[in-house]
Formats: sequence, C-alpha cells, structure tokens
Amino acid sequence: MLSTLHSDPVAPLLARLFAEAEVTDERVLAPLRTLPPDERARLLAPAGEDWRDLYTRLGAAFLPVSRELGALLYLLARARGARRVVEFGTSFGLSTIHLAAALRDGGSPDARLIGSEFEPTKVRRAREHLAAAGLADLVEIREGDARTSLADVPGPVDLVLLDGAKPLYVPILRLLEPRLAAGAVVVADNVASAPELVAHVVPANGYVPVPLRCDGEECLLALRLG
Repeated sequence: MLSTLHSDPVAPLLARLFAEAEVTDERVLAPLRTLPPDERARLLAPAGEDWRDLYTRLGAAFLPVSRELGALLYLLARARGARRVVEFGTSFGLSTIHLAAALRDGGSPDARLIGSEFEPTKVRRAREHLAAAGLADLVEIREGDARTSLADVPGPVDLVLLDGAKPLYVPILRLLEPRLAAGAVVVADNVASAPELVAHVVPANGYVPVPLRCDGEECLLALRLG
C-alpha cells in the first residue's frame, strides 16, 4: 500500500510544485547574486525586525524545503506518531503537504497542523495547494506575525518545523516550549543563518541536538527531553 505522500494527488502535485519552485526562485533570487558578498550576507541574515524587508522583497519566491528534508519531515512525523504539528514559515505549502500527508497516514481523528505565514499571497497559494492535495481539512494556516499568531497554539505539540525568518527561530521556539510534548521533535532549516538557535537547542536547555546537511544546507534536528 502506497503512502499518501507517494500517491495521487499528492505525489504529482509535489513534483509540479518543486519544479515550479526551481524556476521561480532562480529568477527571484538572481539579483541577490550580483550583490557584494558582505551585503548579500547582511540581507540574508537580517538583524532585529529587518526580516520584514527581506521577506517582502522575496515574496514571490517559494524558498521551499528540499525534497530530502520534505521526505525526512514525513518520516519523523510518522515515526513520532505526531498528532499536533506546528510550522513556522508555511510559504507555498510544500513542507506543509509533507507533514499533513504524515498526519493523514497516522490516522488520528484529532490530528492537526497549525502553520504561520507572513505573506498574504503565500497563505492563499498554500491553501490552494493543500486543497489540491486533499489535505486541507488537516491544516490551519494563520496569517501574520508568528509571535502573535502562534501564541495560543494548544498542546501537546509533537513536532515543530522552523523555516521562516531566522531571527525569529528562538523567540518562536521559546513561545512553543511550554506546550512541547516530552520527546517532541524540532526541525530547523538553514541554521547557518540562525546561530542563536544552535546555541539554544543544547542539552542544558533540555534538547538532544543533531546537526544535519539537507541538500547542501545546514539543518538541525533535536529531541525535546521530558
């Protein structure tokens, strides 16, 4: 029996979206490659509230998880038996589809994924993609600043994906920590631009961290201790 992830309509939809993302992001991100290295590094690792300018500038970009990380998210959610998943940085919904497929295959009647996305256009597109995947009933995407939109997420949370503005990784994780289940899984993408998170997710703070390479990018997988 094939998983939801590898069956119609999810598998062909993801193939199409990943292909579209490659073309779109190559075009949108091309101007950044012409910038001097120090300016490009500053732009891609914004300080304070400067992340708003960056993500507004890159509003048309998919900035998706890699195919490799998407598959890992599905595997982790299934292995954990996740029923409550929180995603920071939904974008166009590719990672969301992987996680929602895992919830569908887990079979829990109360399974729920709560995502947060800053860009209204991306919220709309993500909802369209989830509907096309047949997974919209499992997902709630909250529009706006995640520091507000995720403040009342109910627990226990079994899995957290951090894939939005890097300066917010630690504030968002701290916001969710009181509701993390013992043994919850935390996954963070592109942590080379989030050194504060790497410093926070350590045994002294109740985590078992594992650094990973995801399609050439630095990622972080961590287990939340009870």
